[in-house]
Amino acid sequence: MNQLPAHALHSRFLRGLDKAPRNVAFRVGDHRITYEEAHHRALEQAGSLLAGTDEPPAAVGVLAGKSVEAYTGVLAALYAGAAVVPLHADFPAARTRYMLEAASVGAVIADEAGLKALADAAPADAPPVLAPSAATGAGTARRLEHRPDRALAAPRSAAPSDTAFMLFTSGSTGRPKGVPVTHAATHHYFRILDQRYDFTEDDVFSQTFDLNFDCAMFDLFCAWGAGGSAHALPAHAYRDLPAFLAERRMTVWFATPSSITLARRTRALAPGAFPTLRWSLFAGEALRAEDAADWQAAAPASTLENIYGPTELTVTVTGHRWDPGTSPARCLNGLVPIGRVHEGHDHLLIDTDGEPADREGELVITGPQMTRGYLDTTDDAGRFLTHRGRTWYRTGDRVRRIDDGELVYLGRLDAQVQVQGWRVELSEIEHALRTCETVTDAVAVTRTGADGTTELVVFHTGEPTPPAALARLLGGVLPKGMLPRAYRHLAEFPLNSNRKIDRRRLAEEAALPAPSAAA
Repeated sequence: MNQLPAHALHSRFLRGLDKAPRNVAFRVGDHRITYEEAHHRALEQAGSLLAGTDEPPAAVGVLAGKSVEAYTGVLAALYAGAAVVPLHADFPAARTRYMLEAASVGAVIADEAGLKALADAAPADAPPVLAPSAATGAGTARRLEHRPDRALAAPRSAAPSDTAFMLFTSGSTGRPKGVPVTHAATHHYFRILDQRYDFTEDDVFSQTFDLNFDCAMFDLFCAWGAGGSAHALPAHAYRDLPAFLAERRMTVWFATPSSITLARRTRALAPGAFPTLRWSLFAGEALRAEDAADWQAAAPASTLENIYGPTELTVTVTGHRWDPGTSPARCLNGLVPIGRVHEGHDHLLIDTDGEPADREGELVITGPQMTRGYLDTTDDAGRFLTHRGRTWYRTGDRVRRIDDGELVYLGRLDAQVQVQGWRVELSEIEHALRTCETVTDAVAVTRTGADGTTELVVFHTGEPTPPAALARLLGGVLPKGMLPRAYRHLAEFPLNSNRKIDRRRLAEEAALPAPSAAA
């Protein structure tokens, strides 16, 4: 029996190791890594991270895609007693460099793609990197030697208040905001999930989310806590999703609602198309009733849930279980309810004056899943409030409370939007575009695309500039998921009666076909 305090996030992997040591813990392509193999690799990597040091690095970056190195890297960082900082190899170098420095990353675990990205992103005093021996190039970073002889005998523990992982969200100041999530927060979260779901060692989980997306923690640690298997979903799986799910005998699907649109577009969303699924879970953006009904018909043996939560509240903090008989009547504006807030938490609805509201208002939540604050405390302003002697997190989401106490999402109160699962601050897009010499000012808005997904559109003043040039500029500082779909030049912005930029009018124009002469 492998022992760690139950509050330690990595104790969930040890629980799966005890249940099913020879089960596949994760699969990447044709690579199947058992619990025993992953455990020994993580112990070895953790020992290599700690070789020659008395104290573990406070944070270990995992700069990797959906690879063997990524999944063992998450475990190795936790085993070493460090916080995991998931990073993305496709992010612009400047963004990765900022995250490394802001999180005080003391070492990096990388795969081949991550190693190349680190060579571009690493600061002058780059943290040392542990990568496959055959991988080449790390810029100025020092390569850590693999030391099987220094493998840990057992994973190190962690205090409840220690940070388990740190994620970065879009920030209105033009830089990402670091969100530390403690072991105590994850312990409460996964205890709720253990009560809510009946996952077992026979379950096969989709792993659709990149590691820097907090929902990936659900995929991995729900699977590992049950002794089940997490399968990385390759992009080509969507070419024939029914065949992929059948071949893998997948039982748990978790993705953004955009995956439903993609399945429909590839003609995969036929009734009974996904017979092996037991659970179908969606988060990251609003779930439309039409999409829920179509997916439920395609996976008739599965229980479908719409789950909701910002990173600051540890992955998800509410849930609505879809009932084909009753749920459609409970939807508002065609959106599925987000359900009730998790046990152990309190929530309020507040009006525009910050006063408690009865049925509709901004959702604010406090409880054990709430982060203690952003990595940079200056980011806390406006996101937290004090009420009745307690600190609450302001989600910025407007919701309505329906008759039985469930909540329905109505939209954002501020300039933060969800684009294919990404939380995007429109002001960050605008800030980045204003760095272009030909751009005087910029306004970002959203529109609904032909397939029902949310798209970003940018209007800009200044010199007419080819959209391709603007896209290249933004591509150097923003992840692909945050890039606008369209760029439109205006001589000047329309103003409303208060002499402010009329964003509503721009949003209406964004929904119209672009003029043929637009830049």
